[in-house]
Order: sequence, then structure tokens, then C-alpha cells
Amino acid sequence: MGWFGDTVDSIKSIQIRQALTQAINLGLIVTSALIIWKGLMLVTGSESPVVVVLSESMEPGFARGDILLLHMNKDPIRAGEIVVFNVDGRPIPIVHRVIKVHERRDTGEDYVLTKGDNNPDDDRILYAPGQRWLQKHHIMGKAAGFLPYVGWVTIIMTEKPIIKYIIIGALGLLVITSKD
Repeated sequence: MGWFGDTVDSIKSIQIRQALTQAINLGLIVTSALIIWKGLMLVTGSESPVVVVLSESMEPGFARGDILLLHMNKDPIRAGEIVVFNVDGRPIPIVHRVIKVHERRDTGEDYVLTKGDNNPDDDRILYAPGQRWLQKHHIMGKAAGFLPYVGWVTIIMTEKPIIKYIIIGALGLLVITSKD
């Protein structure tokens, strides 16, 4: 019957104990991933310690598909730093460079203006209507390092969901049919 028939026979032959062991192993893998993510959040001080560059707006410094490693600390944000920020009403964070920092003397609060390296104008058009500056609560983190092109896996799975389902299905089948 071939590979498919052998796989079906393998699934049928799984004992209850073996199925429970595999379910527990799968749970441990998921739990470990969550613990690692939360640990990274604690160490970096960023709500999202790893992000994927989704557009060409930061080229040539960062290409689409690069993964940025973020950190966030108490140090003030300076012009020239690359930050990842959320804008009210937009679900996807944006990676751009700080071009101006404005400090209000009465409150001491910093306001920042950003721009993509590959964009002709600043980001005010991307901000929420009426918003002219970003505040500290908009900033998710500052770029601390990057891994070139590693994020393409995420981009492909987001743009072509069928690939995501095939990969998840294949991994699930692998977990179910493994004998160890």
C-alpha cells in the first residue's frame, strides 16, 4: 500500500500509553517555547523581543525577512536609533529609525519622530490621525541585533497560509507516528 498505508497502520497500532506519552511530549514542547518567550521578554525588557522586518522601508540596513532582536531599558531614546513601535489602530509593529527627539520641559517626557531609511518622508502619515509624535508607550523596543533573512519563513507562512497548515500537519503527523 506504500508510505501512506504504512502511516495509517502505524497510527492504528499506537497504544494508549504511547499516545499519552506523545501528547505529554507535545505539551512540553509548547510549554518550553512559551517559557523561552517569556524569559526573553524578561531579559530584554521588551513585550516582543523578536520581530520580523516586513517591508523594504529600512533597506539597505535591514532587508525584508530579517529578524530583529530587541531590547528596552530606561535609557532615553536617541536620534539615529532603530526602534520598533506600535501605532494606535494598526495591529502590525513598524521598524524605523528615530530622526528627531523632542523633550517637553514641563513634563520631561520624550517624543520621537521616525522615518524609514528607504522612505522619502517621515512617518507622520503612518501615525494615528492627529498624532505628530510617538511617545514612550508606543515603543516596543530598540534594535540590538539582527539575523538576516531568517524571518522569511514567517513571511511565507503568513502570506501563503496553506504552507503553514502543511507544515503543522506534517509536524503533527511526525509526533503521532514517532515510536520513541
